[in-house]
Amino acid sequence: MAASTQADAGKPPFPPFTLETAKIKVKAAQDMWNTMDPHKVKNGYTADSIWRNRDTFLKGTDEIVEFLTKKWSVENGYRLRKELFAFTENKIAVQFWYEWHDTTGQWYRTYGLEDWTFAADGRMRKRQMSGNDVKIADEERWFKEGVDVNAVDISDKHW
Repeated sequence: MAASTQADAGKPPFPPFTLETAKIKVKAAQDMWNTMDPHKVKNGYTADSIWRNRDTFLKGTDEIVEFLTKKWSVENGYRLRKELFAFTENKIAVQFWYEWHDTTGQWYRTYGLEDWTFAADGRMRKRQMSGNDVKIADEERWFKEGVDVNAVDISDKHW
């Protein structure tokens, strides 16, 4: 087995997770995804990571980069918030909301859940995502430019 290099090493926190470290991992993923940089995002995943994103099945970081590049070419103005839903030693479930607009300027809010499984080095080796897109008007947006996504009060009807 080849020795790990810094480029393929995971980033803490590492499993097993506690409530505190699971929350840290969720917010780190949120912040990474909000960069909208597929080449940065891929570093949170193992080289052979498997994904189900709605009806799309992927394997490996090359496919993840290709998928995210296409995603963010369509989902303009992307802003995401993730919150811890549940966790075990090496698994985390999150609830998320993100807003984006299409090429016509129509805004959407995507509501969803993700199920993550982590390798011992802290990188995600499995990600399953289910989500629903809801059309919203500009005045209904939560995550407008300059707003801290973590400071938005999301009412019970959206949980």
